[in-house]
Amino acid sequence: MTSHQSTQTMKPATAAKKLGVYLEATPAEFQEGVVSRTELNALQTDPPAWLVELRQNGPHPRPVVAAKLGISIAGLARGGVTEALTTEQIEALKQESPEWLQKERATQAEVRKETIRIKEKQAEKAEKAQRAQQQ
Repeated sequence: MTSHQSTQTMKPATAAKKLGVYLEATPAEFQEGVVSRTELNALQTDPPAWLVELRQNGPHPRPVVAAKLGISIAGLARGGVTEALTTEQIEALKQESPEWLQKERATQAEVRKETIRIKEKQAEKAEKAQRAQQQ
């Protein structure tokens, strides 16, 4: 008995998300078709010119914008940024450094510190439990 494996495909929106690009900025043929796992892997390993251009200059999707600004996606929304931004617009925002961006960066730094503290506390608990088990 031979097993027939179907080709795994995904919607263009999913593929764009995995590639880290803004779907509406991709070529029409990408937006209108389906993308197989093989095609996605090929796009990641040997990106065409349009993909390289989008990754460098945008417009970038909100998760990428947030990461480039060092804030959360919710922080973007609180700052009133709801649209995709180009690399140039992101750099301009960094240069302007509005009050909301400074506040969101500080918030994000606190979140990162708290995450590290919690991980350390959990590791300490696990270590104590392991020592107690060995005794």
